[in-house]
Amino acid sequence: MKTRAPLASATAPFVTTRQPLSRRRFLQGAGIALALPFLDSMLPRLARGATSSSPLAPAAVPRRMFAVCNNLGVLSQQFFPTGTGRDYAPSDYLQHLQDYRNDFSVFSGVSHPSVDSGHPADVCFLTAAPHPGSGSFHNTISLDQVIAERIGIMTRFPSLTLSVNTRSRSLSCTGTGVAIPPEDKAAEVFKQLFLQGTQAEVDTQVQKLDTGRSILDTVAAQARTLERTLGPGDRERLDQYFTSVRDLEHRLQVSKGWETKPKPVVDVPVPVDPANPSAYMAKVKLMYDLARLAFQTDSTRSITLMLDSASTPAVDGITEVAITEGYHNLSHHGKSPEKLAQLRALDHAHMRHLSDLFGSLKGIREGGDTLLDRTMVLYGSNLGDANAHVCTNMPILFAGGGFRHGQHLAFDRERNYPLPNLFVSMLQRMGIEEDRFASSTGTMRGLVAV
Repeated sequence: MKTRAPLASATAPFVTTRQPLSRRRFLQGAGIALALPFLDSMLPRLARGATSSSPLAPAAVPRRMFAVCNNLGVLSQQFFPTGTGRDYAPSDYLQHLQDYRNDFSVFSGVSHPSVDSGHPADVCFLTAAPHPGSGSFHNTISLDQVIAERIGIMTRFPSLTLSVNTRSRSLSCTGTGVAIPPEDKAAEVFKQLFLQGTQAEVDTQVQKLDTGRSILDTVAAQARTLERTLGPGDRERLDQYFTSVRDLEHRLQVSKGWETKPKPVVDVPVPVDPANPSAYMAKVKLMYDLARLAFQTDSTRSITLMLDSASTPAVDGITEVAITEGYHNLSHHGKSPEKLAQLRALDHAHMRHLSDLFGSLKGIREGGDTLLDRTMVLYGSNLGDANAHVCTNMPILFAGGGFRHGQHLAFDRERNYPLPNLFVSMLQRMGIEEDRFASSTGTMRGLVAV
């Protein structure tokens, strides 16, 4: 996959800086230090040179991505259908989604190669970085942030990183693998999306953006003096670095334009966030509604949502059975009939909310399409079996986005097919010309755009 020379960004969410090393040359400007890319004249030599590319023009039709991870998964026996292709028989859980059968595909036998370690793998759901439980683990850029870097300037918010019942675990990572803290308060995100600040607040933000651009101007000017002392290879790398600086300056300028542009007006009240984490399902619904509003107003085209079931106590509002234990304890069911019954009730609630999300997106027209036609919804888990901490045979649903759905794409459940291939297909559908992502081997076999 193509990489960008990392920069210190003044605009969230992609703050991508290299780790400082003692032998690294720095440029000083306006009270800050910005690291140069490694050059041949700096020792030790870096095995891989930095590359850079400018953001591509957006697709003619706006495309969007909403990725959701439930980090305790679902009961696989009730999730995966029988049969393959378009003639599959829906499972117990998939019955909730049959009104939208032709709007989604279900995958079995997929996983992230070399992603193991059970619970820690949730932060790799959109990165596929290997061995998250190892002491030397370092995460990599997430799918949503590739999208944000390439087309994020087209919307007010390059991406949104959301969560339920966590403010620390996130699906989103910068280009250097640093986790982006998620926002778990729907009301706060709603205010950022739709409530206009005072003129003084707008002026303050514009001034911050102007300061960011002046810092980059200063650093770039100093770097030019260094260029005259370098060899041809280093000059080429430095030119790539300048290209990234100019790209970031462009993003800052676009951000300045968004600050002075009125926010969209929506005819819905500010959501009220439940105070208790036990209101887990109510929080899930709020975040789904918020994502729909953000896409409907074209405020962003990339959203992630971490459902931290592992940190969730006994869930309220489930009517089928009484939920008596925390979600994590239930996931280690040991085949207990009582725990399995409670888990099935929770999974059914998830499927009903997902059905409502599909319906709400499909009910909104945008041009000649529905919002679901233009929105890829990725729903799944890092765990294929939470009871055994197994990260293979991940449960994956993929809806919308203008693909030919209505199928069960069944791969080998022992020797899994790489899920990152789906990410390559998603990037290409977004109009981003990439042919690799993490451990991918190509695009998703059997998935065809309409």
